[in-house]
Amino acid sequence: MIRLACLLALGLLVGCTGAPRRAAPPAERAASAPATGSESGGGLYAPHIRDGAPTELPDVDSIPEPVPRAEPPARYGNRSPYTVLGKSYRVMASAKGYRERGIASWYGTKFHGRPTSSFEPYDLARFTAAHKTLPLPTYARVTNLENGRSVVVRVNDRGPFHGDRLIDLSYAAAVKLGVDRKGTALVEVQALDPVDPEPAPPPAVAVGQGSVHAWVQVGSFSERGNAEDLARRLRRSLDTEVRVLDAAVGDRRFWRVRIGPYAQAAEAVDSAERVRAAGFGEPTLVTE
Repeated sequence: MIRLACLLALGLLVGCTGAPRRAAPPAERAASAPATGSESGGGLYAPHIRDGAPTELPDVDSIPEPVPRAEPPARYGNRSPYTVLGKSYRVMASAKGYRERGIASWYGTKFHGRPTSSFEPYDLARFTAAHKTLPLPTYARVTNLENGRSVVVRVNDRGPFHGDRLIDLSYAAAVKLGVDRKGTALVEVQALDPVDPEPAPPPAVAVGQGSVHAWVQVGSFSERGNAEDLARRLRRSLDTEVRVLDAAVGDRRFWRVRIGPYAQAAEAVDSAERVRAAGFGEPTLVTE
């Protein structure tokens, strides 16, 4: 989260790569200040400035959702691969058929008016978002799996670059989805085809109210003994319930070490942070 440094480095990368990094958008912002956003999005990087919500909240019901339309790829922000904070990312050749679940966070006043990775100015009162690998721009419907709310956003930025975040929402989009107060939420992101923008109906089941659950996966092994060993160490170190679940992938069998399930995304995020702090590496947030 060295936003200015990232911008300079990524500015070169972006000038030729198109992936400048806005100080850390919502992802990191939510990590450091869950109730007021994050610091892991795209655009400029200014770690000495704290992100947060605007003094006057926008009336999100009066903000029109972007209408999907065919657009040429952004001149900046689409170079692939690109590297941020030592990790490389590959931009998808097409957003067609993209649908994924993960953690959403948001970014606000810290980045308002600053250039995004596509060099469009970030406007916290518009429905936009940052994503690590979707082509810029991409139109997508984001559904909060914890309350069923959804909104169409235009992805015009890179981020979040925090390990367990899928998408960084503009402040307006976060308010629309009810993510602004909590800082994070479990969402489903579905790319929209400008030619046929009507996606499949959004999920009807919210987290904790049926078959949808959030898990923290710490490891996956082909040997059950290795999985059980990790599970024992996690239980001893974190004093939490850990499960070893078997799964088949083709003709191969794996044992996955998971903590959970959780009814709220914020609980899964907190658990993942504890796993990292205890020295168990970088866990993965998954939903089932």
